[in-house]
Amino acid sequence: MQDLEHNTAAFLRTIARNPAIKHEVMHSPAIYELLFSAAKRFVTGEKRTDLLVRAHELADLGYRLSAEYIGENTQDAEACREAKDELLQLAQACGTIKRPIGISFDLSHVGLLLNRKLALSHAFELADEAMRQGHGLMISMEEAAKTGAILEVYEQLANERRNVGITLQVHQHRTIEDVTRLLRLPGKIRLVKGAFQESPEVALGRSKELNERYLILAEQCVTAGHEVSFATHDSLLIDELERRGYLRERHAELELLYGVRPELAKQKREEGVAVRLYLTYGKEWFLYLCHRLAEYPPQVHQAVADMLEPERLQAPGY
Repeated sequence: MQDLEHNTAAFLRTIARNPAIKHEVMHSPAIYELLFSAAKRFVTGEKRTDLLVRAHELADLGYRLSAEYIGENTQDAEACREAKDELLQLAQACGTIKRPIGISFDLSHVGLLLNRKLALSHAFELADEAMRQGHGLMISMEEAAKTGAILEVYEQLANERRNVGITLQVHQHRTIEDVTRLLRLPGKIRLVKGAFQESPEVALGRSKELNERYLILAEQCVTAGHEVSFATHDSLLIDELERRGYLRERHAELELLYGVRPELAKQKREEGVAVRLYLTYGKEWFLYLCHRLAEYPPQVHQAVADMLEPERLQAPGY
């Protein structure tokens, strides 16, 4: 069974990066609607208003929230500007929510593949608008080939804007050195295991060693008194973070993706842990769906059921 799940995860991560498959999904109404039935479990909707409705409900329950307009690898300057403008409007709209929101985005969505200066300029605009609205800004991490460029932009930005944080993928070998340097900057560090398929020379696979590395980096952040978000759904890892007291640190939080293990989010919130939920919206959900299913292959069965019976899907209970 483990081999089957491993192969399923590898297959999902492979098709997620296939532009031909993505194009077919995005431009075939029948396929789009079918797969979107499965994506709705993890994505609040296609429109900003879909996210805002759910965000208000979850904020009232006491959750911290992050919001992302999904998209990446944009290679047209006008499309990059449009994505940046949508993120600006998202930041403004989230100003009506009772709790501060973390606005998250991929640098490749706003220009990184075209020009680092363009991406940096757009990121400064986003950071400034987020600051005006009382929000934080979180830069997502992408494939290993982009890590150097992403960190270069982040470090320039974080040296001038204190409300900007960075996501680090624990599975990448370079992260061990990166985190030591980035702890000198004020921005929040968001620790994720890493969802992208990478070579063994670049990253660890899912393993006990990966969990051990996660805990080492978590300890560094906690010991430094640095603001940190533990973004994981791994029960063993969460239990160990709890046992060590890391989830109770004033500057730490547990982050879970919307639609993934809502019962755990509810349990931890009721236990007094600061829980952040990561909400997404938009039409570029194909990569996101593949990664959610790859992280926990048994959800493939649930996804098939959602496609066959869309009416069975209800908003996750938090």
